[in-house]
Amino acid sequence: MSAYPTIVITGEMIDQARKMESRVAVNRTIASDVDTLAGILGEMAFAQWFYGDWQHNSVGKNKGQTDFVGIEIKTSAFPFRETLHLLVREDYAQKRKPAFYVQVILNIHQRNAREIPANTPALICGWATYAEVDNAPKKDWGSKGGGRGGYLCHAIPIKKLHPMSEFRETYQKL
Repeated sequence: MSAYPTIVITGEMIDQARKMESRVAVNRTIASDVDTLAGILGEMAFAQWFYGDWQHNSVGKNKGQTDFVGIEIKTSAFPFRETLHLLVREDYAQKRKPAFYVQVILNIHQRNAREIPANTPALICGWATYAEVDNAPKKDWGSKGGGRGGYLCHAIPIKKLHPMSEFRETYQKL
């Protein structure tokens, strides 16, 4: 796990994210009780890693746009393992075409957690270009509660993502 930049989620980050949940919730299939919270925290973790300031984000102000200029953050709250995948819903990928997708995993202890506690590690696992995601195989990954998810997702295994050590230089070439 040490190969992945890790940001520790603080209580302050969680408090701020909770205040924003109702404003940023998206009308789509919710896979868990913490989906919206996880998404906000993933953006905050990326901002901390990329800018050195978790508050340097556009949460609540960028609905319908990418999370950061040319960057879409995909966050999952799940016990970390390298067999996880960057998942991008097929319908979502057709609407918005960011230059890059970045995968963040909030490393929680239980896959069906109903909360994300302070001190949760956020692993910034890697990135892929829009073209790589668009060309990735698609399947229904099911829901956390079991059964079908009801939608297809493009999927790239975390271990096949580009390392974050290469991200800044590649992003600057945009």
